[in-house]
Parts: sequence; structure tokens; C-alpha cells
Amino acid sequence: MTTIPSFCDGLVRRDFLRLGVAGMFGSSLSLASLMRAEAAPGARGVKDTGVSVIYLFLKGGLSTIDTLDMKPNAPAEFRGDFHPIGTNVPGIEIGDALPKLSQQMDKICLLRGFGHKNSDHGPADHYMLTGYFPTAGFNPSLTPNNQRPSFGSIIAKKLGGQAKDRAASSIPPYVCLPQLSNSGGAAYLGATCAPLSIDADPAAPDFAVPDMVPPVNLSAGRLNNRRELLRHVDQLQKSAELDANTRAKTVDVFRQKAFELMTSPQAKAAFNLQAEPDKLRDEYGRGTLGQSCLMARRLIEAGVRCVTVEHSNWDTHDNNFSVLRRDLLPQLDPALATLFRDLSDRGLLGKTLVIVTGEFGRTPRINKNAGRDHWGPSFTVALGGGGVKGGRVIGASDDRAERPADKPHGPEDLAATMCHLTGIDPKEEFLTPEGRPVKIVNDGKVIWEAL
Repeated sequence: MTTIPSFCDGLVRRDFLRLGVAGMFGSSLSLASLMRAEAAPGARGVKDTGVSVIYLFLKGGLSTIDTLDMKPNAPAEFRGDFHPIGTNVPGIEIGDALPKLSQQMDKICLLRGFGHKNSDHGPADHYMLTGYFPTAGFNPSLTPNNQRPSFGSIIAKKLGGQAKDRAASSIPPYVCLPQLSNSGGAAYLGATCAPLSIDADPAAPDFAVPDMVPPVNLSAGRLNNRRELLRHVDQLQKSAELDANTRAKTVDVFRQKAFELMTSPQAKAAFNLQAEPDKLRDEYGRGTLGQSCLMARRLIEAGVRCVTVEHSNWDTHDNNFSVLRRDLLPQLDPALATLFRDLSDRGLLGKTLVIVTGEFGRTPRINKNAGRDHWGPSFTVALGGGGVKGGRVIGASDDRAERPADKPHGPEDLAATMCHLTGIDPKEEFLTPEGRPVKIVNDGKVIWEAL
């Protein structure tokens, strides 16, 4: 099980979403309501392009001034210890701690004029994962779910999965790994669009998806017997409780989907990292980030429509340079470079949009602890695949990376671009439980120059 670090505000970064239907029938049925997302994906406002999404969320905030937007001519108190190196695209340079990624730059577009108005973990998480800045009173440590649906939940609602046949239909449309991102939930879209959260470290030798593994002493035959028993209990319950709510009346269908996931060869195969060659696993990196990226590729290949990979802890207030060079970038460089190369080698890159970002960047000015603090006004987002034109830089920050200097973009524009590439109408509206219409995208503009 992966450890869950605390950040500088002392909060543990977990989403507290729990599915209400699980409480009705026991925690062993937590997968049941997740499967509803596949039952009725919204057809209205969709021209499905077949594009899937891998959202690599570097929790805590990647220091892009040290990696993707170097400022070697800035004063010493800004530029830091890293040096720019060339890439396989003439004229584009990135940090010297990313040599493998530098050779995949022809597949990547850098949005260097990106920024937003918040530098606090919780609200910035929400902003970057939903495209909506949270309203007053938002507190991720107290709120049981995010205010707006995450990108993955929007995709689950509008597109569903990409099952190629009935046998593969047990594959969920939206997965978070190794755990549920803080604002990665479904909000008012409800449990039907919530992600399957792995809650296990793919790098662990005994890695397994907890909810897919029946108790060790429960054979397949006994599992089927329990399913039959549950069917009879449901029949009795239905005859005795004619006024049960809709969720309770139909939960048997989604419980069936949960059983299918537990027994599906396709689902088990998708999560089986042992099937990958050791050489490729080594190239991704044997840590949590590398194996999560490899798992994301396998899930996309199996028909999952959106995978959010969360990796912590990029909150480098202290010793930014040593932590990046020693711990974080040696994981990011092989994981991200191999992901782009692997998707391309398999013919998947054209139909897989990869988004790489933190909730914000880090302060251009180095603090007294040789660290960098939170900085929302200017940072770089990397995009690739899925209709994005690689080998490009869109926009620019100023000489010290403090503010966008050219072609500024923000989370709303990222949301609009993602929707356009996947075929979702960004102007369509969802209805909250109170019946209030809310647009999928909050007036963002598609970043056409990146496409």
C-alpha cells in the first residue's frame, strides 16, 4: 500500500468520497455503483473521437522553472542549480535532469504561458482537475466531495468506456491510481461517474487491486453461490419493500457488474503488470510513478477511458534542488519518456491525450531554505498525443517565470481543449441535484495552436 504524505498545510491528501450505495449493502459492494457509469453514457453533446486521457497529476506542484521552462539568464536567486539541455526538437530546451524526456519532445507540446489565480493546495487541486475554481468555503479536508466533477467523471458520464466486446464491458471507464485524487471525484454527477480507485501501489511485489480480489478462502464456486443467495435476498427485499428508492431497486444490476469485474479475465489481465517484460518495466522505472504510468497504458489499452495518476510529494519548500535531482526527477524522467515512446510504438498515442501538470508551479524566487514555495500565476503544462501537435511551445513566461508574457492560458482552456479532443461539447450543461444548469466547461477556449 502506498504511503499518503501530508503537505505543508498539514492536511492528508485523500478524497473522502464514499459511495452511498456501499453503505446500504456493505463495503464489499463498493464497486457496484461504480459500474453504473458504463450503463448509460450520455450521448447528447458528444461526437466521440475515440480519444482517451491519461492525466499525470504531480501532487504538490512541479517546479517548472527547474524543468520545462528554464531561465538560465535570470538572477542567481531565481535560476537555481539546473541547466538547460537541447532536445530532439531544435530550439526547444528543458532541464538537464530530464535527459530521456528530452528525446521525446517531438511528441510533446509545452504550454509555457499557463497560470491561474490560486496558490493553495486544495483550491488549486480542484481548479486543475475540474476546470472550475471552487467557491467560497471550499475546504478539501472537510468537504466529502469536490464541488465540480473531475475531468475523469465528465468523461465517464459522457463517453463511458471503450469496451471492444461484451466480454470486456466489465472494464470501468475511469480509474485513479495509486489512489483517488483529492478532487478527482464526481461531485453532483454522483457515484455512477465516480472512479475506481486502486488504493494500492503498482510497484509493490504483491500488487493487487483490493476490490477485485475475493477473500483468499472464497472459491469461484462459493462466490457464485453467494451471488445466487444475494439474488434470492433481493427478491424477498423487493417484495417486502415496494417503496424502495430507485438506487436500491436497481442495485442488483450494478452488483452484477461488480461480480463481473471480480471474475472478468479481461479486467484481471488489464491490471496484471507481471505480464509486461522485465525490460520494459525497468525502462518505466520500478518505483510507484513508473509502474503507475505503465499501468495507465495497460488500462487505456484495455478500454478504460480516463486514467488519473497521482504522484506525491512535489511540495518542495525545503531543499528543492537536491530533492528534485535525487528523488523526484529520476522517477519522472524515465516514466514519462517511456510512456510517450511506448504509446507511440503501440500505435496508441494518436488516440491517447496525455496531460502532465501539478496543481501549480513553484516560486521563481528561491526561499531561505533553498526551496521554492507555491506559485499559481505562472507554470508550464505538458500535453501530448490525442490530436496534440508535438514538438511545439505555446506561449511564454516573462524573464523570471513570474507571469505569463505571451498567449496566457488557464484551467478553463485546458478543460475546453480536453473536451474538444475527446468529442464532448464544452458548452453542454449538467444539472445539479437542485436542478441548476452548470456548463461542462466554464467559458474556456480551445487551445487551437496546440492541435
